[in-house]
Amino acid sequence: MSIFSRLQPVFIILSALIGVVVGELSPSLEQYSGKFIEIFLMFMLFFLFLNVEIREITKSFSELRFSVTALVLNFVLTPLFIYALSRIFLAGQIDLQIGFIMLMVTPCTDWYLIFTGIAQGNVPLGASILPLNLILQIGLLPVYLLLFMGTAVSFEVSTIMHSILFVLIVPLISANVVKAVAKKNNLHKSLAKIQKKSDDIQFILLCLAIIAMFASQGALLLGNTIVFVRLLPPLLVFFVVIFFCSFFTGRVLKLPFNNIIPLIFTTSARNSPVSLAIATITFPLQPIISLVLVMGPLIELPVLAIDAAILKKLNEKNRLAS
Repeated sequence: MSIFSRLQPVFIILSALIGVVVGELSPSLEQYSGKFIEIFLMFMLFFLFLNVEIREITKSFSELRFSVTALVLNFVLTPLFIYALSRIFLAGQIDLQIGFIMLMVTPCTDWYLIFTGIAQGNVPLGASILPLNLILQIGLLPVYLLLFMGTAVSFEVSTIMHSILFVLIVPLISANVVKAVAKKNNLHKSLAKIQKKSDDIQFILLCLAIIAMFASQGALLLGNTIVFVRLLPPLLVFFVVIFFCSFFTGRVLKLPFNNIIPLIFTTSARNSPVSLAIATITFPLQPIISLVLVMGPLIELPVLAIDAAILKKLNEKNRLAS
């Protein structure tokens, strides 16, 4: 596990602070920094897709109990639960509700595998659900927003579909073209080296996007630090409930403990980079929505680290008992 993976919350905070300082020291740069957000996020998603093999989606059906359970929890129960939490904790705060829903209805596509590995869970099984999670979250995100927010969301469906096409599909196609060219020209080793470093490259690009965002909207975002305080209760409630829900569901279905671990993390970890990429284009005049997506991981990552430590100990005890 690299230093970037271990200290992600610290680097996210530092990136935000650097962005604020850059914006304050150079007002002229503040004017143009917003244009770099989409660029950094698109490159970040390119490296994400470089490690995703969509054609391997059939592997998710190798363990039907795991896959079906993960899909139901992620795309049926979790969205309903998230909507309820947004109504209870963020009532009347439209931008916060939108950001919270965008953050929480998109399952993670990278961090959950890291924490699954730390807890010594079944990483290959967890990875098998990744392509399906990615496709479904992209397709269902506008559906969730319209279903849960209705007329409160001031965007056209065509706008968010354009965001998805521009920010997600272009990197997806580009990544697959690069992989095809590498395969055709026997550059597998070179591609493998890049893929091995892609997680760190993604995080560096995410930090650059955060710097650009805070540089362009620093004053407004600093004036809304209360967002973190408002997000804390619903996020903590979600992580506690989903942990026990996934754990006991796995037990009831009699899944091996190694398979329960990736189930917990694929239903707990959220995909803020993908949501952030969509939000920056869909809601350019509502930076609070993007702020929610930046602040989410500051709460999420420490919680996932605690979950990993707990599950690792339980896994070790389970192995000794068997």
